[in-house]
Amino acid sequence: MEIRVRVGETDALGHINNASYFIYMEETRINFLQNLGIDIESKHFAFLLASTKCDYIQQGYFGQTLNIDTSVSRIGTKSLTLLSEMYEKESGDLIARGEATLVYFDTLRQQSVEVPESFKTKLQAYC
Repeated sequence: MEIRVRVGETDALGHINNASYFIYMEETRINFLQNLGIDIESKHFAFLLASTKCDYIQQGYFGQTLNIDTSVSRIGTKSLTLLSEMYEKESGDLIARGEATLVYFDTLRQQSVEVPESFKTKLQAYC
C-alpha cells in the first residue's frame, strides 16, 4: 500500500513524526484485513490491538511516498501478529519496521476467543 507523507504528519524539521508511523500501520493493517475478506466492522467479533511497536531505521520526510508491506509473523490460538515494513518508494530504503499484535475478541461476552480457522487459512498465505 502506498502512503504519501503529508505536512501534518511531520515535525518542525520535516521528519515524519514518530506517532505518524502508528497511523500508517493502522491504515495498512485495516486494509490488509479487509482485502482478506475479514469483516472488521462486525459488532459481535473484533480484532483488538493488544500491543504495537515500531523500530525507526532511517529518517522519513514530508513529500515522500512510502510503500508499506504487511505480512503475518505469527498466528496463535486467540491472537496474531502482523509485521509492517515501510520503504521509501524512490530509493527502496527501509525506513521503519513495526509489529502489531491483535487479539480476537467476542464483544458480547467481553473475552478473547479463538481466531476462526477460516481466518487462519487466509492469514497463512501471508506468513
